[in-house]
Amino acid sequence: MAGAAVATGLEGVVATSTKLSMVDGQAGELVIGGYPIGELAGKVSFEEAATMLWRGALPAKEDAPAIQKELASYRALRPETLEIIKTARNAPPIDALRMACATLSLDVSNPNDISPAGDLALAKRLTARFPTVVAAHARLRQGHDPIPPRSDLNLAANFLYMVFGEEPHPAVAKALDTYWVTVMDHGMNASTFTARVIASTRSDMVSAVTGAVGALKGPLHGGAPGPVLDMLVDIKSAEKAEAWLSKELDAGRRIMGFGHRVYKVRDPRAEVLARTAEEMAGADLQNRKLYDLARSVEKTALRLLEQRKPGRNLKTNVEFYTALVLQSVGLQPDQFVAMFACGRVAGWCAHVTEQHAQDRLIRPQSEYTGPRGLTVGKR
Repeated sequence: MAGAAVATGLEGVVATSTKLSMVDGQAGELVIGGYPIGELAGKVSFEEAATMLWRGALPAKEDAPAIQKELASYRALRPETLEIIKTARNAPPIDALRMACATLSLDVSNPNDISPAGDLALAKRLTARFPTVVAAHARLRQGHDPIPPRSDLNLAANFLYMVFGEEPHPAVAKALDTYWVTVMDHGMNASTFTARVIASTRSDMVSAVTGAVGALKGPLHGGAPGPVLDMLVDIKSAEKAEAWLSKELDAGRRIMGFGHRVYKVRDPRAEVLARTAEEMAGADLQNRKLYDLARSVEKTALRLLEQRKPGRNLKTNVEFYTALVLQSVGLQPDQFVAMFACGRVAGWCAHVTEQHAQDRLIRPQSEYTGPRGLTVGKR
């Protein structure tokens, strides 16, 4: 559009209104469904928090068992989905999840139903089945058969059971549950926007969420928790942190786990997950050593970043403590992005439902910068 200002990366552009979540980057605040993230994560289950996003209000505490039971009834995968996961056993977990996601409406009579009831039915299936897909893939790439889901465990505990073959310690299941609540929604991020663009065409829930998984795969969005753990392992000890970090900064490389497109102060999700990581560290000596190292690295990194890049406000983000929490429950770094998707899917589904209700095609303009007036002439 001639004369219009171009907002590269849609920086500062307000594309829609939402009742689902609010991110205040200056104040370091994340509100989901009216609740600061610290009021939800670790205090209500992932199933309850997801239901709040889908229905607009936190369910009564006495309804939690029924909600858990209903979602548990959708966990099992169809044979066609399992075949795709088997074919993708050597692919990265996030790729296997993307491939499998497209099949998760095969048992729905009308997957193109974008009514509130149709969207809710698919939201429940997608949220219940994402962990089953990731767990089945984990087993298959280790040369084992997938373990069928149980209905008597909550979503987090059942996932860990399907991966490791034994019922997890309650503290471990709670840590994963807390993580999923912490990352379930976060304003108009890239994957959520992708889902809403697809939904705005009146396409279905599964198509929109499959697209969101593809957006999450990109390292600028969901790909840094694994490298955070690699960094900590490479540093080895608090005494070596300053030299290691200085060398990275001298080379112009990014320090993983610091800086955020929106937050100019410490990411509030990092606060929640730091507490969760500390709780896990208290029960395990190896986790304690890694946690203590992480706190030391964090302190040193923040000091160096302020010295080297003053005014950039490169503070701790969610990825830093995500690495500690997910490794403490026994997961591998290449599984971290898929685990993020298992939490974020609840938010994606809520945004798709909201976009369907708005029923407005998202169609921005672009500024043409190419040549004009060319002719083919003689060739």
